[in-house]
Amino acid sequence: MALADTRFEDRRRKLSTKLAERRIDDMLVTHLTHVRYLSGFSGSNGAMLVSKDRTAAIATDGRYTTQIGEEVPDIAATIECNVGVAMLSKAAEGHRVGFEADYVSVAQLEKLREACPEGVTLVPVSGVIEEIRLIKDNLELTRLTEAAELTVEALEGLLDAGELRAGRTEREVAADLEYRMRVLGAERVSFDTIVASGPNSAKPHHSAGDRVIAEGDLVTTDFGMHRLGFNSDMTRTFAIGEIGTLEREIYEVTLASQLAGVKAAVPGTKLVDVDKACRDVIEGAGYGEYFVHSTGHGVGLDVHEAPSAAKTGTGVLEEGMTLTIEPGIYIPGKAGVRIEDTLIITSAAPKVITEYTKELTVL
Repeated sequence: MALADTRFEDRRRKLSTKLAERRIDDMLVTHLTHVRYLSGFSGSNGAMLVSKDRTAAIATDGRYTTQIGEEVPDIAATIECNVGVAMLSKAAEGHRVGFEADYVSVAQLEKLREACPEGVTLVPVSGVIEEIRLIKDNLELTRLTEAAELTVEALEGLLDAGELRAGRTEREVAADLEYRMRVLGAERVSFDTIVASGPNSAKPHHSAGDRVIAEGDLVTTDFGMHRLGFNSDMTRTFAIGEIGTLEREIYEVTLASQLAGVKAAVPGTKLVDVDKACRDVIEGAGYGEYFVHSTGHGVGLDVHEAPSAAKTGTGVLEEGMTLTIEPGIYIPGKAGVRIEDTLIITSAAPKVITEYTKELTVL
């Protein structure tokens, strides 16, 4: 007999405890990522009311009547179009109801206030569910590993087929890479695929365009898939034929920085110190002004989520967290390099789940 899946109930129980600590009676959950995290419901319209007494209610509209019954068998669903108002109406008089302040617009808040039952007080709440999401359970880690491994497989297929080469446009390469991820099971890409060649590689978030890749270019590929609710994220930079001295130097410095960041990513390390481990290498080589972003972020139901390894990062790494390590050097008008892995923080050295060579690959 199969064991019952209690993941969602366990997550709601953790939230209920945090609500009680904050003297919040109920939490109105309207951010769809959090609805999915707390219930398993994956539709495009949903809301929940989770209470400190560990009870929960959920709502969606008629399009998802069958789906919500299949995905959330443990909670009887309310079928209404205005899901937030439907859930808020269930709050008892005198209750303090938290709402997700980081995701509710001013207009949405006004509508909630208008619909608020008599005697119910709306209270802004931030970061409570995100804090629970920081530590991944075993199934989450499995899903993230699967997505990462399939993403690597897509890259390997692209390179084996010779689809990243001089004479092709950035857009063509991105399309081929995205197609390969789709064939391997991606529901969609995690974010717009970056293929940045030559001087475009100096733009950290360049959109793949019509530039034709040429001999002597560095080409940065930053890509990922969304599969079964979870995301992957990795970056590699390749050389097309013989590259110049500057390009080779910034590649080696970036690689040394990335390896230093991976080594630093162990439980108990401050996130600001993980960033510093990468930044010190690049600054020591004289390229500090060209490292223009933070070092890394968590990956899960969102491709960019907490924790954050940055100059302004707070907190420490704990076992079960995820973190990307992605330093870069970007010299405007010339070239850029970024190398990124996604890590699972373990009790010892981190587990790299985007396993692919980081040595300079010449195509």
